[in-house]
Amino acid sequence: MYPILIEITAVIFAIIYLLLAVKQDVRCWYAAIFSSSLYFFIMMSANLYMEAYLQIFYILMAIYGWLQWNKVSQNKSKFIVRTWSMTQHLIIISLVVLLAYTSGSLLNIYTEAALPFIDAFTTWGAIIATYMVAKKLLENWIYWFVIDSISVILFATRGLYLTSLLFFVYLIIIYFGYKRWTKIKHEMND
Repeated sequence: MYPILIEITAVIFAIIYLLLAVKQDVRCWYAAIFSSSLYFFIMMSANLYMEAYLQIFYILMAIYGWLQWNKVSQNKSKFIVRTWSMTQHLIIISLVVLLAYTSGSLLNIYTEAALPFIDAFTTWGAIIATYMVAKKLLENWIYWFVIDSISVILFATRGLYLTSLLFFVYLIIIYFGYKRWTKIKHEMND
């Protein structure tokens, strides 16, 4: 297993990431990189392989997000909060379900992965939601609410109680993030 201190540190930086993301502070991406680096090892030790490799994606997306947000702040322009059409959401959700089923099946057959279908679903959903954050799509908060609700249970079943608590706290922060970004979107339309 891994030392609890590593999980505590990862949790703290994950909370810092989300609080800064709510404020649209570009420094959120630094916290994301550090937290994800620690969580890679935590998830590997819990046999949540999709979640472990998701952390590598998070690191790459944090770099992408930092570049996107930093580019906008250097140009002194606002990064506009946008939305997707219902058709775009249906396509993306269908893709997540298909990828989760395929990945979960492969994990179930070829590995000793714990809860492979749930692990795959939360991973693919998180990949899409992370991209949505980097692009400042308002609905990212809704996707995260669904993913994190499932993750609370997933991590608790693997004995990652602090991480499970983190994802419960995320649900509260997500509410305020959605509210804040909705307000920004409405202000932009006025």
